[in-house]
Amino acid sequence: MTGEGSFQAKAAGQLILLWVGLLWVLEAVDQLTGNSLDSFGIQPRRTSELVDIVPASFMHFGFEHLMANTLPLLVLGFMAALRGTGRFLLVALTIIIVSGLGVWVTAPEQSNTAGASGVVFGLFGYLVVRGFVDRRITDVALGAVVAVLYGSILWGVLPTTAGVSWQGHLFGLIGGVLAAFMTSSRPTAGVERPAWR
Repeated sequence: MTGEGSFQAKAAGQLILLWVGLLWVLEAVDQLTGNSLDSFGIQPRRTSELVDIVPASFMHFGFEHLMANTLPLLVLGFMAALRGTGRFLLVALTIIIVSGLGVWVTAPEQSNTAGASGVVFGLFGYLVVRGFVDRRITDVALGAVVAVLYGSILWGVLPTTAGVSWQGHLFGLIGGVLAAFMTSSRPTAGVERPAWR
């Protein structure tokens, strides 16, 4: 690995560890305060709840819920952040907003949705399609590995399990694909699209 590649890997690792560490700190605070942070979940179609779209992705309903998201967030987040932490933050914000708005619009009445699973699904979608959008063979190969390792999560976009926000999963996935196009290196007008590299 080159010096630049080593630096990017270190920065990516630090960012993702800080991100996941923050989730654990917040859940510890939530547990110690009688689940007081659960109010930051998204309750659909209430205008006042729009401000919770971002914080909801950092909150969880118990440590079991958080543990289910921790490993895939570490793995997929690290892979996504290897291409630059600034780009990763833009990708993550896009996923969070699209997933949160999707939940706000489509979730059932009286529900309260929180958790990082929308981000997990978004990062999965981003990594799988990024190589095709950027025309990078190495990223296509990485996306194929991600699809093999985590492809089974796609069942989570279907309304098959009570109490699980398939809406957050589905719109997170859509947000990840959208983020791949938003952050791609588009050629300027009149310049031929670069060849595969």
